Amino acid sequence: MSESSVTKTHWPGHKKYMLVRYSLANSLGFFEHNETQIQKMATRVVVKTDKGLELGYLVGQLASYKGGRFKLTDDQIKKYFDDSNIDFSREQAGKFIRYATTADISEEQHLQKITNEEIECCRRFAKEMDLPMKIVDAEHIFGGERIIFYFMSDGRVDFRELVKKLAHEYQTRIEMRQIGSRDEARLLADVESCGQECCCRRFLKLLKPVNMRMAKMQKATLDPSKISGYCGRLKCCLRYEDKTYTELKKNLPKKNTKVRTKHGEGKIVDTQILTQLVVVEYESGEKVALGVDEIEIISSIAATKKSQDSTPDGKKQGSKEGKQDKKR
Repeated sequence: MSESSVTKTHWPGHKKYMLVRYSLANSLGFFEHNETQIQKMATRVVVKTDKGLELGYLVGQLASYKGGRFKLTDDQIKKYFDDSNIDFSREQAGKFIRYATTADISEEQHLQKITNEEIECCRRFAKEMDLPMKIVDAEHIFGGERIIFYFMSDGRVDFRELVKKLAHEYQTRIEMRQIGSRDEARLLADVESCGQECCCRRFLKLLKPVNMRMAKMQKATLDPSKISGYCGRLKCCLRYEDKTYTELKKNLPKKNTKVRTKHGEGKIVDTQILTQLVVVEYESGEKVALGVDEIEIISSIAATKKSQDSTPDGKKQGSKEGKQDKKR
């Protein structure tokens, strides 16, 4: 791959962009800027989004910029985020305003404190109005343009009066956003049983389905308290190794398959996917663990014969014979 193909990007004109993680949901986006160089240290930045001014974290400052330009190609960016299961749009998310100052950081800390008070106030108002909703979290936009409240509910909620009351209380724009259990985990969860911060909060944005088959294949305990995450659903990490387990399982014969080994003939009674071992039981009752390359499947002949007997012609012949027997 040539140097030009590595550093070439497809942004319109000569605009320069920086990658920033921002908002309560830890969203990622490109922001236009006019800086000649990008700082090589952990950096907070003030950006303007469609919600207003927000504080974010500069991403990739150590190796992803050259002369102030993000140097990865569109294809490289797409492949990275697709491989990481991160939902990401390459469209411009907003504009870079400035590098965050000490005053900006102090203002953010102040907003975090009053946000807790705003959540309690919203919960109190909702209770007084007897609204069937659970206030989960809130986000006070850095520029003060609005406060966004996140809530859960089993159905639709008419919160118009609640919004009016909150707007009168805080003299700013109010937004109410309904979320599900997985979104709640993304906003509130901290450390999971593995000792790491929840994947959905730390990096996982595209939440793909996880089913019980994955847990069974990996021989994980089926205790709901151990295979369920903060959201109460199956842990997303069960999906990470599912592809590997599925590929390895294809190499193993099914249970009760007849095989020939150096010790004689027997049948498969158990398999171990990761170690690629099978447990063979002989007619004597003895059981031996062997590698999949140490066995020879001999039941395939019987399976072929059974397949031939079940052909459409065979079925018709058997049906006719059955009718003749009934006549007799």
